[in-house]
Parts: sequence; structure tokens; C-alpha cells
Amino acid sequence: MGNIALHLESCFGSCELPLDSRSEELDLVDGLRAGDERAYETLIQHYQQPVYNLIYRLLNDPADANDVVQEVFFKVFRNIAAFRGQSSLKTWVYRIAVNEAHNHRRWFSRHRRQEIGLERDDEERSYQDTLSDPGPSPFQIALDGEADHILEAAMQGLNPTFRAAVVLRDVEDLSYEEIADILQINLGTVKSRIMRGREALRHALTARLSPAAKENAALGWTPQPVE
Repeated sequence: MGNIALHLESCFGSCELPLDSRSEELDLVDGLRAGDERAYETLIQHYQQPVYNLIYRLLNDPADANDVVQEVFFKVFRNIAAFRGQSSLKTWVYRIAVNEAHNHRRWFSRHRRQEIGLERDDEERSYQDTLSDPGPSPFQIALDGEADHILEAAMQGLNPTFRAAVVLRDVEDLSYEEIADILQINLGTVKSRIMRGREALRHALTARLSPAAKENAALGWTPQPVE
């Protein structure tokens, strides 16, 4: 167990191997329950990259995604005895991954609200006034002309609840039943979230790619909502 982090680091970015059969999956589960080091390595080889891809799309932060991936596998190893085989191992691992991404996002949001800016003692301009946002604006991303950047930016604007459903269906290509199992919701709710997420994504992409949006971005002007 002490080598889990080392296994994750050595395998990162190079491992994505599907299990060939249900029997192989059951053998892997038995090995994990027995504490077999080779079983730990096999699990990471098969699932680390897909889990990272999933979490990254839910969080959109590589550093945070790496931390959450490690926590996912620690939880898998600690709770493997609770896996009853009522769903596939992949579905069970993905359920843990989605929950951990949700917990991380909620923790970050709560702690960010508690943070205060570093300001000078005098009443002149604060450090906040002089520090610029290093990240590109959505309009700058759209102007890059790279579809994947545009799509990722639009995805991050979705409600996290809808984003999880869309990613699991349209990126991970999971069935509605698998998504229902992962998110612990019924099929009707799965389909509703996917439909609403796709519609919101369509509107976001249309807005980003429209000629008016590109013109406004070129002029350095961001339209504001009417109050």
C-alpha cells in the first residue's frame, strides 16, 4: 500500500488498458482484496488515465486533478472490500471519481469564499489592483481557433451537475444505465441532465463562435447582461 503513489507516478500518462473479460475483472478484485501488490499495479494501469481524464474535465485544473486522482485510488484500495460486483468495477471506480471531484470542488468553493486579498496598509492601490488575471478570457480562447480549447472552455461554464452527465455520456461513452449507477440517480434524471447540458453547451458554443462575439473580442469588449 505504501507504493500506491509511486505506482501512480510511474504509470501516469501512459496506461489505458481495457480489461478483457468479466473473469479478469473478478480476478483483479480478488487480488486487491488480498492485498496483492501486482493487483494494485494492474488497477492503476487499467484505470489511472481514464480516471484522470474524467476528473480533469470535471475540474479543469491539472494540479488539482492529480491530487484528486491519488485520493480516488486510495479510496478504491481502502474500500475494495465493499465492492459487491453489482456493477462493473469501472462503474464503481468512476462513481468514486465523480464524488471526489464534487467534494474537491465544494471544498475549494467554500475555502475560496473565506480568503481575503492581500492589501497594503495605506489607502492607495492594493496588490489586488496591480495583479492581472493570467488566464485567457473566453473570447481570447475562441479567437485561438482551436476547437478543443473552445469546447473545454464552454464545458467549464456548464452547471457541474449537467457537466458530469455530459462528460460521462459524450466523452466517456458510457451507457445511460452506467451513468445512473455512477451518479446514483434514475434514468429519467440522467437523460434530463444530458439533454439540458447539451442544450446549454450548444448555446455557449454558438455565443462563442458567432461573428458578433469574435468582433467584440477583437475590440476588447465583453457584452454585459442587462440589469
